[in-house]
Formats: sequence, structure tokens, C-alpha cells
Amino acid sequence: MAAECEVLAAPFGGIELWAIDGHLSRIVLSPDLVQCPQSRTSCSSMLHDLRRQLERYIENPRQAFSWEAPPLGTPFQHRVWRALREIPPGEVRTYGELARSLGSGSRAVAGACRANPWPLLIPCHRIIGASGAGGYCGHTQGPYLAIKQWLLAHERRR
Repeated sequence: MAAECEVLAAPFGGIELWAIDGHLSRIVLSPDLVQCPQSRTSCSSMLHDLRRQLERYIENPRQAFSWEAPPLGTPFQHRVWRALREIPPGEVRTYGELARSLGSGSRAVAGACRANPWPLLIPCHRIIGASGAGGYCGHTQGPYLAIKQWLLAHERRR
């Protein structure tokens, strides 16, 4: 398997795009800008295109992403991820609201959000707790909540 990586600087740190055999495998948001171990000159056109789309999103949060999620995850996770993509930039839903709309429980929705390998493209940052921000990228405190807050503020600005 050939792994590729592309890094994008963001106001909150960095965005790593990882692909395996030409398919986006994950996006890693980081409070720090990091460098991929692979040479960026070998990145696929798919990664390069996604990088451009993310750069446009950082400039304008109304940027729509032209990308289809590969068939990874469970059918329930895909239901949650499709619902997340329907939430417009600048709007939020609570875990409970999304769960009710899917006929599920808020913990199951939170688990699907935590399992999301493609943050930003599948905007799990738009899901908040009933009494606060909730978690982000599997973290309930620290710099990842600051990333979530930056993303939400960024989307409200436009």
C-alpha cells in the first residue's frame, strides 16, 4: 500500500490529508503544524485537489466540498455522516437533536462523530452538547476544543 500525505497550514495549526492507494483515508487536525514524512511532490491529484478545497474553506467557510466518502464505517455511521453534511456552515445541532432525527441515541451519534476519519469534509464540529461545546476529534478538553470553537466562529463570520 502506498501512503501519501499533504499538509495544509490553518489558523488553528495544521491539517494533514492522508491517502492510501489514491483514496483519502483520514484527515488529521492538529493544533500544531506538522510535516508529513513523505515527499509532497508525489501526492496524487486527489490530495492536491482536496488541499485546494480546504484552502478555499479557510478563506470562505461556505465552500462546498466535492468529495464522496468511501465505503468505510458502519451503515449507522454513514447515516450520521450524511446528516452532518446536510448541516449548513454557521449552524449547529446538538447530539440529541441529531439523534432524534435519526431515531437513535445521542451517545451513538457521539460515537459516530468520534469515529469520523474526515473532519471538515464531514463537519462533526457542527454538533454540540446540550450544555456546551461537547467533544471534538475524540477529545473533550484541550486544544481540540479550541479548534472546534475556531471552526464554529469561522463559519458564523460569513
